Amino acid sequence: MVKIHSIETLGALDGPGIRTVVFFSGCVMRCKYCHNPDTWQGGEERDEAELADWCVRYKTYYGNNGGVTLSGGEPLFQKEGAIKLLKELKSRRIHTALDTGGGVFCPEALELADLTIIDIKHPEPDAFSKLTGVPQKSLIQSLEYLREHNKKFWARLVCVPKLTDTPEVVRAVKRMAAGAEKIELLPYHTMGVPKWRKLGLEYPLEGVPPLSQERLEELKRILQK
Repeated sequence: MVKIHSIETLGALDGPGIRTVVFFSGCVMRCKYCHNPDTWQGGEERDEAELADWCVRYKTYYGNNGGVTLSGGEPLFQKEGAIKLLKELKSRRIHTALDTGGGVFCPEALELADLTIIDIKHPEPDAFSKLTGVPQKSLIQSLEYLREHNKKFWARLVCVPKLTDTPEVVRAVKRMAAGAEKIELLPYHTMGVPKWRKLGLEYPLEGVPPLSQERLEELKRILQK
């Protein structure tokens, strides 16, 4: 059994094609800009095989490159459940993507997933720990495994003003993500702040404005050099 926070059908932002996105409950990280703090606890228990059968209902919409993405929270916080669900989905010939922050190193899940989408958070170890509340070691291990085993992966970075929106950070992420099929720069936003307040939590980045589209485009140009 695995604890699931929610499920999104017909998602288009969590991997290639049209996808079902399964949001796992629980996370080892406590990122200062987390937009899903409501996934940190709770969740509904679901049987992995039954959940995979449920995802099959949408297989027609997946086409040639869609499928199912395991997200969260952190899906590898429940690594046994994530592994079992990946196996169940693969046995049904459904493309799988694993959306992880790299906070848990789980070679078996990385091997099973057809695609890993890994959020680098911050390239500097100390800054990474201050931002996420955990050491950077498992992220490095995950990136090394993906490269050494020729696994398909995308890398992501949330660009936060005065924190991760500098050319130096983007260049460092580009180096860390060597071998990635794609590097995505995502703009920091504040849409998750109401969730923090609803949970009675103080938002750590109070007052930090959303990243402008102009600044995001400047940073994207650095990746092309």
